[in-house]
Amino acid sequence: MDYGSRILSKGVKGADVEELQIRLAGFRGTLPDGEFGPGTELQVSNFQRDVMGSSTPTGVADGETLRAIDSFADQFSIDFAQLKCRCGKCDGFGQGRFKGKYLGNQKAEAFHLYEYPGIHRMLLWAVRAAVFYLPEHRFSFSSGYRCGVDNQQHHRNTTNHCGKAVDLDAALEPGEGKREDAIKCTKIRGRLVEVSNAQIGWGAVNRKALEPDNVAPTWVHYDVRAYEARYLEDRFFCKSLTALDARKPILI
Repeated sequence: MDYGSRILSKGVKGADVEELQIRLAGFRGTLPDGEFGPGTELQVSNFQRDVMGSSTPTGVADGETLRAIDSFADQFSIDFAQLKCRCGKCDGFGQGRFKGKYLGNQKAEAFHLYEYPGIHRMLLWAVRAAVFYLPEHRFSFSSGYRCGVDNQQHHRNTTNHCGKAVDLDAALEPGEGKREDAIKCTKIRGRLVEVSNAQIGWGAVNRKALEPDNVAPTWVHYDVRAYEARYLEDRFFCKSLTALDARKPILI
């Protein structure tokens, strides 16, 4: 079923459910498995309560809810210019190289050298929720896509930023320094664990992850590297706002 063509509720399955799960990734969040279970119901309920202001959320994604999700996307846009790789060699999102190749032959996603075709859509929708839940901060992307060429230019070998990660920066107020920045980022991480079902570190599979403060003291690194391969297929990645929003008419 096309997204927007039917009401979505507990027990239904399909590509439209998967799309809903992607769009609500930052509202507790579940996996884009296309099955509307308790986790998806909680996502919808949280969105209805927190964004739509409903005192009696139904957990059913009706036409009003789907249109509200579109409005939410418009309100919290994503600047893809900030996300593009700065190597000067690729189109901003890698060259599709190194699929199935791993750093040091360590066959785990953390070492996968593949230059994914864009940024994971669930991650960017989750960032939108982060901005919504933390209105006291002014966020920007301090790092987005970093392809293999960019890694070589900066003498690094990390692979997360080949489409699976972004770094968020919260602007400092006058008089604030590194100490205040570190405290701020720790609080932000704690809030994302609470509202978005993110984890600090990578202990659990299929959970959005935040680097701990000893690794990322003054920025917020958000990634999906703990996802299984089926949730990291090329179709989950995007290179533009149009592809991220995947806007379709809501017919219900």
